[in-house]
Amino acid sequence: MDMDIRELDGRALAVVDKLVGTVTPADLHRPTPCAGWTLSDLLQHQISENRGFAVAVREGAATDWHSGSIGHDPYRSYAESVTTVLDAFAEDMLERQVTLREFGTFPGIVAVGMHLIDTVAHGWDIAKSLGLPYEQDEDVVAAALWGAQQIPADPAGRRERGTFDVVVPVVENASALDRFLGVLGRSPGWTPSSLS
Repeated sequence: MDMDIRELDGRALAVVDKLVGTVTPADLHRPTPCAGWTLSDLLQHQISENRGFAVAVREGAATDWHSGSIGHDPYRSYAESVTTVLDAFAEDMLERQVTLREFGTFPGIVAVGMHLIDTVAHGWDIAKSLGLPYEQDEDVVAAALWGAQQIPADPAGRRERGTFDVVVPVVENASALDRFLGVLGRSPGWTPSSLS
């Protein structure tokens, strides 16, 4: 791929930013495709992930991946975390070795790819929770799908170390986004009513 993965990640984040910008306090208790998580939980996770990736890229590793908080202004907290991770990714970091939790140590370019997968997947979760369309660019989804397919799976189809759920089969002519979601254990047809 000729395009810098950081540019794709930035574009993915811009799409999610617009979704998060619509969130109201009444939305925070909405269910999400992430089992047991409300939208508030998911936003806190994304804030934590953005901050964790930024620290890991700058310092070689991060010890705290759960300290993100939505605070009194969820959008502002989220937007600040996006600025933090994009600033870290803007550095000369593609070849730098980065340790990501228990997953291992990788070159920075792989870390950005992992962040892209997380952003595209959880962006879809946010859109579904809010009942809004999810419109990532085709090349962003294609890169995320390729990366997701590289994550090893156990015999049951669960991605390595339970990072995502068991693979969900999708129809043969499914879109790249639906195939991506299936690889990560998400049902493309999920709705809040699926929970009842």
